[in-house]
Amino acid sequence: MKLRYLVFTKIRKQEECEVIKELSKCIREYKAASIKAPIYVSLEVVMECIIPFIIAQLVNEIKAGCSFSVIATYGSILLVMAAVSLVFGVMAGTAAATGSCGFAKNLRKDMFYKIQTYSFKNIDRFSTSSLVTRLTTDVMNVQMAYMMIIRIAIRCPLMLIFSFTMAFIMGGKMAWIFVILVPVLGVGLALIIRLTMPLFRKVFKKYDRLNNSIQENVKGIRVVKSYVREEYEKEKFDRAAEDVCGEYEKEKFGAAADDICQDFTRAEKILAFNNPLMQFCMYAVMIFVLSFGSYVIISSRGLDLDVGQFSALLTYSFQILSSLMMISMVFVMITMASESAKRIVEVLFEESTIKNPEHPVYEVRDGSIDFDKVNFKYSKNAEKMALANIDLHIKSGETIGVIGGTGSSKSSLIQLISRLYDVTEGCVKVGGRDVKEYDLETLRNQVSVVLQKNILFSGTIKENLRWGNKEATDEELIEACKLAQADEFIRQFPAGYDTHIEQGGTNVSGGQKQRLCIARALLKKPKILILDDSTSAVDTKTDALIRQSFREFIPETTKIIIAQRTSSVQDADRIIVMDGGTINAVGTHEELLKHNEIYREVYTSQNKAGDDDEK
Repeated sequence: MKLRYLVFTKIRKQEECEVIKELSKCIREYKAASIKAPIYVSLEVVMECIIPFIIAQLVNEIKAGCSFSVIATYGSILLVMAAVSLVFGVMAGTAAATGSCGFAKNLRKDMFYKIQTYSFKNIDRFSTSSLVTRLTTDVMNVQMAYMMIIRIAIRCPLMLIFSFTMAFIMGGKMAWIFVILVPVLGVGLALIIRLTMPLFRKVFKKYDRLNNSIQENVKGIRVVKSYVREEYEKEKFDRAAEDVCGEYEKEKFGAAADDICQDFTRAEKILAFNNPLMQFCMYAVMIFVLSFGSYVIISSRGLDLDVGQFSALLTYSFQILSSLMMISMVFVMITMASESAKRIVEVLFEESTIKNPEHPVYEVRDGSIDFDKVNFKYSKNAEKMALANIDLHIKSGETIGVIGGTGSSKSSLIQLISRLYDVTEGCVKVGGRDVKEYDLETLRNQVSVVLQKNILFSGTIKENLRWGNKEATDEELIEACKLAQADEFIRQFPAGYDTHIEQGGTNVSGGQKQRLCIARALLKKPKILILDDSTSAVDTKTDALIRQSFREFIPETTKIIIAQRTSSVQDADRIIVMDGGTINAVGTHEELLKHNEIYREVYTSQNKAGDDDEK
């Protein structure tokens, strides 16, 4: 048991060292400010500890009946020392703020850059809400802890040491009171920290859930309003976690927020003992120093302890006790930040599951696609394959329709072509070569995917379109929009192509958004164009016009159209019917109507109303 504990402790220490090492890389250009802060703090502490000593000398001189010139000299010295201490304090605060804010900036920058390298699999592992929490709350906690480390964590121990030393110099035996009380205060603070640490650790694990709930509610606000469920959402928010039944409801916003509030409240209740404990020790010191100090002064007639030394001793007692209290708060902050630091480093340590090969291929020969005995699952621990026994060969320039029910893995199939995910078994080839051999940027520029949940970014229509090709001319933008049947509605806007798009494209309709996304994809001039249910929000006439444009103007481009409507794929060269992650059938519209039950059933159900009208 002891051996296990030692091994565990050693592993934990190694992990902590790795975390610190990784975080220290983000200090970079702010290293100078981070070094200056402790130096300025040290000088400030020296000044603050010398000032009571000078005051004690002044008190003794006044007691001895000194002249005004002596008082003025001491006063001038004290003013200069106070000014110097103030300057060092300001410089320390400025340096600490610069170092900590710069450190946080670099942390966010490094995390963001790292996230940009992630594959879909990496993002799935963390979740979007978790990554947002790490970039905001966790970085803020680490920033605050870092500022306290380079300032308060340096200041307090130095103040403690200097004040102890000066107390023994000035008070002699009287200073032993600190040796007795400091451990009492130290043990009390240690117990407080020990009790609060697990609570803070627990809290930060719940932030992801809270942010996920916030994200869900904000994104779904239109649904909430359309169903008039505002009051229900408010009730959910106010509901306590212990009163919520079922795991699903526990994950909701209100319960999560309340749960975090409760944990923080429990932690703050324990931390509240800090102040009474501090007050107890402080008053105990004051009572002892005042009573015993007065007795020593009177009994020894100022020989063992003078009035000046007595006043300095009181000052040092306040400095010692306040330093201990600040140290306790630093430890609590570091405890909170340590969990955040681990979460940040997890992001920085995470390596993308998809990487460029050592000697990548920078040219895609053509738009041919080959699936050779492909099996795929999203997680290693998944029991079932998302795609199984996929053997498919697509010629360059072909138009391929993909149809199937919800959960038939249509999207999973096309995500392997642009290497958004890697196959579990088998091989996917583009242009006759394994997709793993290509440079990722080259491959994804030649395999343009309009995803099911494509979004527009805040900016003008032109700026959004140039995501496809940043060097595209206005003429090329217009041409792409004409192919995507977007030019007509764009020209109806007062500002035309300079119309501002709100974040997420909220100021355009679903159909307009889809057409803009298709135009954006076309600007890449890809060898393979994949539409993942990207015309679901447009009417059948516009859908037909888009497909007609593709046939007439980009015949050499391989086109894969995933759709729910048979009308969107019926004029394709071949149609793939997906069922349960496997290819159920491949053929033309007429062939599948004759020989495939799934396709025939879908076609009949979608065209039944039209047939009834004809009758």
